[in-house]
Amino acid sequence: MSTLDAGCAHLEVMSLEEAPLMAVVRIRGRIDIKPDIRYTLDMLHIKRKFWATIVPLTPSYKGMLYKVKDYTTYGEIDRETLEKILRSRAELSDGGKLTDEWLRNNAEFDSISEFADAIISGKVGIHKLKWINPCFRLTPPKGGFKKSTKRSWNNGGELGYRGIEIDKLLRRMI
Repeated sequence: MSTLDAGCAHLEVMSLEEAPLMAVVRIRGRIDIKPDIRYTLDMLHIKRKFWATIVPLTPSYKGMLYKVKDYTTYGEIDRETLEKILRSRAELSDGGKLTDEWLRNNAEFDSISEFADAIISGKVGIHKLKWINPCFRLTPPKGGFKKSTKRSWNNGGELGYRGIEIDKLLRRMI
């Protein structure tokens, strides 16, 4: 049984509206990566270390997560953490930060909270919107990593599926 299957065994792969949102954070850098893994990381929009993205757990994304499990960590993100990331780290495609005022004037949402609710409920896919960058540039975690960045989460490291523990890491990286 693979690491992803072992860690996500309780998760069923569902349709886009029903699928849980997974936060994916790239932990390892760009050196000595096989071309197919680099291509998968590019498709996930996490081209650099400490970049994150939000994807639904659909069959295609589950396969991508399995492929990049040795370079990323991922888990289910909650609404509060998603809202914090959107407020502090979301960038518009044409430059600038995402704000409540920009959303009221240019999108069908009145606030970042309403936008986060729409993303969590599956009404909006952040990776399908053209006006927002699908990746978030984060900082290294405050206090550093507690474990090895070359071993899986289950084996005393930082990589791979970590479930709801991803929220603690993301809050340290915002």
